[in-house]
This record gives sequence, structure tokens and C-alpha cells, in this order.
Amino acid sequence: MRRLPAFLSGENVRARAMRSSAMTVLGFGGGNFLRLLSNLVLTRLLFPEVFGLMAIVQVFLSGLQMFSDIGIKTSIIQNARGDDPDFLNTAWTLQIGRGVMLWLAACAMAWPASRIYDEPMLLQLLPVVGLSTIIGGFTTTKIAAANRHLRLGRQVGIDLGTQAVSILIMVGLAWAMRSVWALVIATLTTAVLRNILLHRLLPGVSNRLHWNRDAAREMIRFGKYIFLGTAAGFLINQGDRAILGGFIPLGELGIYSVGMLMGTLPFLLGRVLNSNVIQALYRMKPPAESAANRAHIHRARRLLVAGTLAISAVLAYGGIWLIELLYDPRYHLAGPMIVLFGLSMVPQLVFNGYGGALLSNGDSRRHFQLLATTALVQTVLLFLTIPWLGVVGAILAPGIASLATYPMKNAFTARYKANDITGDMIFLALGFAVNGMAVWLYRAEIAQLLA
Repeated sequence: MRRLPAFLSGENVRARAMRSSAMTVLGFGGGNFLRLLSNLVLTRLLFPEVFGLMAIVQVFLSGLQMFSDIGIKTSIIQNARGDDPDFLNTAWTLQIGRGVMLWLAACAMAWPASRIYDEPMLLQLLPVVGLSTIIGGFTTTKIAAANRHLRLGRQVGIDLGTQAVSILIMVGLAWAMRSVWALVIATLTTAVLRNILLHRLLPGVSNRLHWNRDAAREMIRFGKYIFLGTAAGFLINQGDRAILGGFIPLGELGIYSVGMLMGTLPFLLGRVLNSNVIQALYRMKPPAESAANRAHIHRARRLLVAGTLAISAVLAYGGIWLIELLYDPRYHLAGPMIVLFGLSMVPQLVFNGYGGALLSNGDSRRHFQLLATTALVQTVLLFLTIPWLGVVGAILAPGIASLATYPMKNAFTARYKANDITGDMIFLALGFAVNGMAVWLYRAEIAQLLA
């Protein structure tokens, strides 16, 4: 019992990692509970087409964000100058300039997007929702500093608080307006509120406009492969909706978004924990330095993989029941989608975090090569399977792509002794066996997706 207070208040790496993990899980769990709550209310106030429309808007905005990412946050976390005010303020200045350019790009893309998807509303929505990129540009670098030192408690509290306020605004506006603009106004209002609170309440360097040529050169040198890698990451994370939106009606895309919201929860949790905790551990305890470090990292990764696989199994077996309990019949096809996501997620959950091992060693070039190869394989699979299988192809393609690129992941991470073949094979076999059985049990329901 005496050890518990040390984990809660100690300042060693293990104590901070445990607290950061707990805060990340709390933030992720609380945030997704609030997101689910708002989704349940909004699906009763708005039509599925509204969610399909916003899904397309988010694809374009995410694409802009990812195609212009130069890895500012990652630079702060891994760079030796990550606590230097000149470095931080230069990063903030770069970030603001990027935000303004993103908004201009969103305005430029509005007309082509409205023609591609034959949806005139996109002409108005993209420039307005795109204002969030300018707001995001002013986000404080204190967030990256908190990640760097594994101190996430206050940030999680702010995020949950602003999300709760966002839901109240969104539901109130949706009830009054019954249109997609309710979601847009709430999104922008919340982004402004979150930015103000983060600047005022997080400890650390207060940002101001500043330019240090050496700092900028370091960030751009490191970030050039991050930029290319996140461009590939867009295809990995958003390619399914971008391609699927051209083949199915907006209403069906809205149902797919509901299924994806629940079906990908384990992967999103793993990604957040890897970004906030595991990547910092790779920097603090490099696996290549000692067998003890490798054992520590492998243990942390295996615990994370086991936990996320367990959550995916619960969703695979209970997803249909959960959707039928929570949503009206218009959204019930999202249930079998969750079952399929459980199978497709297995390799993605097992291999989640290997990219962080490369970035923590400053190897953004191989990180880009890995993402680019995965994006190429996945995009080819999406174009081949979506016309034939529809949403089933969109769900399964990312998992197949992740599995196909495993030899490359293993070869790259082996350079830093960060690979774990034994653990990977055990978890793959276990995940496919458990979640594959769920697909077999619910094969009749899944067949409805092909009808």
C-alpha cells in the first residue's frame, strides 16, 4: 500500500509514466463518453445526411492539417532545446503562419469539393469550418512541453471541461436550428474557449511572436519527413471516408461514421497512449542502451496492446447489442460494422506505436517511408474493394495494409532494438482467434452490409 502514494506523487520516470497513462485513459474515456452522449442526442435531432456531410468536411480539414504538418509538437518533445523559450516561441510563430495558410487552402478547396461530391453546402461549410485551423494555430506550446515531461493532468481537465461545454452548446443549437450549422458554430466556439484556457491555466513558457533562425532550421530539417509522413498518414486515417463518400449516399456515410466512432475506439486509445506516454518512454529509456530498458519498453507496450485488444473484443461481441440499445433503427447497420472493425483493428492494435519508436530516435525519414508504403497499399486496397464490397472493403482494407507492411515495421525498429516479434505474433494469433469468432457468430448480420 505504501507504494501507491509514490506512484501518485513521485517524480521518477515510472511514476510520471503511470500518472500520464492514467490521465490519458481518463481523458480518452471521459472524452469519448461525452462524444457518445452528444452523438446519441444529436442523432435524434439531426438526419444521418448531416453526419455524412460533416464527415466529408472533416476529411478535407484533416487532409489540410496532415498535408501541412511539419512535426512542431514532435520536435518539441524530442529536441534537446524543447524547453528553450526561443525554440518554443519560434515553434508557435511557425504554427500560426501554418494555420492561416491552411484556412486559405480550405477556402480554395471549397468549390472543387462541392463539385466532386455534388454537394453545394460544402461551398459554404469548408471556409467557415476552416477557421478552426487559424484558431488551432494559436494553440500554446505548453501542451507539447507537458507531453515532453509526462505531466498531463491539467490539460486533460481542460479538455474534458471544454468538451462538456461544447456538447451543451451543440445540443442547444441543434435543437433550435436543426441543421449542420449547429455543429459548425459549436466546434468553433469550443476551439476558442479551449485555446484561452490552455494559455491561461497550463504552466510553462507564455508564447509570443518570435523568430530564431537556428530553431526554425532545426524544426524544418526534422519536420520535412514528418510533413511527408503525415501526408501519407492522411490517406491511412481518412482515405476510407474520402473514397467511400464517392460511392455511397451521404446517409449511409453517416451510419458508417457512427460505426467507426465505436469500432475504432481501441485503436484511438492506443494511439493517444503511444503518443503521450510510450513515445516519451522511448526517449527516456532507449531500448538500444540496455536489456533492462528493452524489457521495460516491451512490458509497457504489451500491457497497452493487451488492454486495447480486450476492449476491441468486448466491442466485437457487444457492438450490435450496443447500437440497437442506444440508437434508433436508422443506425442499426452500424452494429455489424463494429464487429468487422474488431477484426480489422487487430494488426493495427498490435503494431500501434512502432512509428513512435522511430520518431523518438529522430528517424523521421524511415517513419515517412513506413507511412508512405502503408498508405500506398491501403489506398490500392480501398479502390479495389470499395466498388466490390462497399463499407466492408473500407473497414477491412486498413487492417490488411497494416499486416502487409509488418516486415518493414520490424526491420526499421530492429535498428533501435525496439521490435518485439514474439509479443507481436502471440497477440496477433490471440486477437484474430477471439475477434474472428465474433465475425463468425454474427456472419448473418454482417451479410446485410453486402446487400
